[in-house]
Amino acid sequence: MAETTGTSPAYVDLGAVAAPSGTLVLGMAGWIDHWPEVGRPLSERAADAAARGGGHLYGPEEGERPPSTCEAIAVPAATDRPLRVRARTSPSPFDGEPTISVLEVDLGLPWPEGEDDRPVPLGDLPVDRCGMVLGDARALDSFVGMDGEAVDGLADLTYWGRYEEEAHAAFGGERIVNTSWGSGPYGWLDLPLSEARAIEERLRACYRTGPGKGNGLMTDVAGHTDHHRLRRAGWTRPLLNGIVDIAGCPVLGLDWDPGDHSVRHHGERAWGQVYPATLAPREGRTVLRWTVPPAA
Repeated sequence: MAETTGTSPAYVDLGAVAAPSGTLVLGMAGWIDHWPEVGRPLSERAADAAARGGGHLYGPEEGERPPSTCEAIAVPAATDRPLRVRARTSPSPFDGEPTISVLEVDLGLPWPEGEDDRPVPLGDLPVDRCGMVLGDARALDSFVGMDGEAVDGLADLTYWGRYEEEAHAAFGGERIVNTSWGSGPYGWLDLPLSEARAIEERLRACYRTGPGKGNGLMTDVAGHTDHHRLRRAGWTRPLLNGIVDIAGCPVLGLDWDPGDHSVRHHGERAWGQVYPATLAPREGRTVLRWTVPPAA
C-alpha cells in the first residue's frame, strides 16, 4: 500500500481504472446489476448525467426515491488514459485499523478555465455493506452481481466454525488469507463449481449428522461472479481494495470491514448515513472526491 505525499496528509495509491465510454461511475456494489429492473440501463442514465457535468443517479428513474435502491454518482472522464485512484484514511472506531475517509479519482480532464476552486456538489452516497464499485459505465452494464452465475465456471469453497480443525484434518484445505477475517477460514480456491458444491455437501453431511455436531461447521460456496472477484481481489489489502477486468476494463472494488460498517455506516440512506461526492480541482485537473468523514 504505497503512500504519496503530493499534499498532506499522505494519500494511499489504490491503482487505476479506465473509462473508454467517457463516463465513470461510483456505485453501490450490491445493486449494480439491478439497474435494468428500475429503468434504463446504467450506462444510458450515467451518460446523461455526465453530459450535464455529473450527478447522482437512483432507481426508479421516476417518482419518489425508496430508502434502499440502486444509487451511483456518474461523471465525465477522459477516454484515452488510466484514471488514478487514491485515498486518505482514518482509524476505524471499531478496531483502530485504517478506513477510507476520502476517495479521490483523477478524471484526466482539466479544471474548467475561469472557474473558481470551490467544489461542485454532485449528491451523496451511502457506504454499501456489499462494497462499492468504480468503473466505466458501459462495462458495468455487464456486471454480474451476488446472485449471478460464475463468469468462469469456478468457485471458492470456505468453511469455519467450532469443528474447523477437525474438518481440516479429515478433508484438508488451506487457510484463505483475508485481512478482515483474522487468520481466515479454511478452504479451496478456483474449484469447478460442481466440485465445490459436492465437497460442501460432504462437509455438511459429516458435521450435520455426527454426534453432537449440530451447526458446528459453517460452509460457503462463492461462485466467481464479478462481485465476488472484486471482493476476493481485496482480501489481502488493508483497505480491502482490488481491481479486476470487467468487459475489457479495469474496475475497482472497495469493501468495508463488517465491524467498521456496523459501527459507522449501518442503516445507510434510511438512517441518513450518506456522504457527499464532489468535483474539485487538483493541480489544474478535475478530480471526483467522495468524503467519508472520520469518526468523531
